[in-house]
Amino acid sequence: MKVAVIGATGVVGNVMLKLLERRNFPITKIIPVASEKSVGNNIKFQGKQHKIVSIIDAVNMKPDIALFSAGGTTSKEWASKFAENGTRVIDNSSTWRMDPTKKLVVSEVNSDTLTQDDYIIANPNCSTMQMLVVLAPLHKKFKIKRLVISTYQSVSGTGKDAIDQLKNERNGANSNKVYPHSIDQNLLPHCDVFEEGGYTKEENKLINETRKILNDNSIKITSTAVRVPIEICHGESVNIEFEGEFRIDEIFSILSDTPGLVVEDEPEKNLYPMPINSLNRDEVFVGRIRRDFSLENGLNLWIVADNLRKGAATNTIQIAEKLIEMGFVNH
Repeated sequence: MKVAVIGATGVVGNVMLKLLERRNFPITKIIPVASEKSVGNNIKFQGKQHKIVSIIDAVNMKPDIALFSAGGTTSKEWASKFAENGTRVIDNSSTWRMDPTKKLVVSEVNSDTLTQDDYIIANPNCSTMQMLVVLAPLHKKFKIKRLVISTYQSVSGTGKDAIDQLKNERNGANSNKVYPHSIDQNLLPHCDVFEEGGYTKEENKLINETRKILNDNSIKITSTAVRVPIEICHGESVNIEFEGEFRIDEIFSILSDTPGLVVEDEPEKNLYPMPINSLNRDEVFVGRIRRDFSLENGLNLWIVADNLRKGAATNTIQIAEKLIEMGFVNH
């Protein structure tokens, strides 16, 4: 099986390569793709050196699967070219997420909807991803009426330059500013660009992608996304209003039985999800599970996950594994 990684030298691309090794993905040939300035350089994979190739060369090599993490412009221009050549594309950018002809997939939630005809599959936004692993089984049981989402997102969600800005500011070094303000010792209520109505693009992604994945446009959703000065892992405070009644023990039972989810909720032992414990893990962690007494059928949750793993690379590879399992990719 030939697998292309588009954006192989980037933050997420690097994690993808490591996970492909770790998960023993059935690869016979890895095709690392990066920008023109990196073409000809080598990357190490499975103990061997592999030359980085241009994206046009990768298309012509007709890989079975192409894992994209090189930004929306690249995805928009090249994903269809791979697909037309018979390659299954799994894309990490926002380019295809809201396209009604493309599936938006969280592996634990709706990967069973994939078909033989799906050649471009979208990976959700990292914050939406981790949240939906938690919300999907609860929505199925109790039906969500309204969501109030507040995110606390690490700088790696912006990319390598943002990580460099944070490190340089901490070390007192001069730095190119990715953000309009310092991020060290600060919080920025500003993730991505501002759009109509005063919401940022990130906040609108949380709203729109959640409805698409749950296949329910009736859910009322509002969101606030905040950038925080840590390198990796996103946290989310989620307030849920259900249509019907629920018992807290039912919530715990459902979440404890959900694949890919770990319940950490023993406040008397100071046990709750934290980035420091979620780093380099593929699971989503949920805790602070408690009833919201200010409204009928209300619930509060705290959700944390590694945004480079489950929020991006892990889910991408899980989708690829599902395609193989379903017989849509031969190996």
